[in-house]
Amino acid sequence: MKRSTYLLRKVAWAFFTVAFVIVLNFFLFRILPGDPARAGLRDPRLTVEAQQAIRVRFGLDKPVINCFEVLNPPTPGDCLVNPFDTQFFIYASNLLRGEFGISYHMNRPVAEVLVERLWNTILLIGAGQVLAIILGMALGVIAAWKAQTPIDYAALGVSLLAWSLPTFWLGIILLFWGSTYLGLPIGGKLTPGLAYGSVWEQLGDIARHLVLPTLTYTIVFLGEYMLLMRSALIDVLSEDYILTAKAKGLSHFQILKDHALKNAMLPMATIIALNLGFTVAGAVQIETVFSWPGLGGAIYEAVGRRDYPMLQGAFLLLAISVILANLIADLLYSYLDPRVQVS
Repeated sequence: MKRSTYLLRKVAWAFFTVAFVIVLNFFLFRILPGDPARAGLRDPRLTVEAQQAIRVRFGLDKPVINCFEVLNPPTPGDCLVNPFDTQFFIYASNLLRGEFGISYHMNRPVAEVLVERLWNTILLIGAGQVLAIILGMALGVIAAWKAQTPIDYAALGVSLLAWSLPTFWLGIILLFWGSTYLGLPIGGKLTPGLAYGSVWEQLGDIARHLVLPTLTYTIVFLGEYMLLMRSALIDVLSEDYILTAKAKGLSHFQILKDHALKNAMLPMATIIALNLGFTVAGAVQIETVFSWPGLGGAIYEAVGRRDYPMLQGAFLLLAISVILANLIADLLYSYLDPRVQVS
């Protein structure tokens, strides 16, 4: 199969998956029990008239899609509803214009809230991912090259321990340790009420708040990357062409760089791409422990409040990120191993 045909097929499947996710994303939250008009505000004093006004304000009084009502069973007259005046069509047409709706709880554009929370999430775990990838791959290479030695056993034990630690528990332990012995902040993004003399002071305060959650995220993912890299590289190092390279007198560095690492990177490319895609959802547990205003916390809050627009926007962003990460992994596969294109 030609490279252009392979790329076109992968991109087409990605677009088809996004379209399917958009439809599923809309109906998924409509099956949740409860009235979003009441759950969004959590005010038992709301009158029937006030609840109806809220439904009209956010378009909840319209049919979901033709014959299906939002709150009431369908009646024969509902089938005569204009299909262009339904929640689903309005939702789809708004997406084409880049609009995600208005948050029921915050009364703000969902896109504005998501962008704000997304940057906080990327800031929080972007550094953690980079550190976990670099350290995990480095430890995996060392452990594979020194297989069946004390160095390998030590690296393997540390990685298994790091991978098995509960994220929530590890975050709490690091929070107490860092705040007690290092004087680091216990939560948030900025110190409340602190006046900054310059931008650099503000960035320094943000960096201090990032130390503990970034360390938590790095430890959690480091073990996974190390174990996978070690396993993949051990398989590659057992191949005959590696033995031939050693017989030619090539150095350890040349064998790893020119012959082993490229083939060992195939499974690593997949797990790194998928983890980066799921990273957009935010580490809900880490954000909860360290009170970080990220995307994961926004999703958690929106579920309890039946905030349909916020949930739809956040999950659509997550789904597109994972689909895009899979697409990048497929394209990277075709570069690392051209044989993939003929499958």
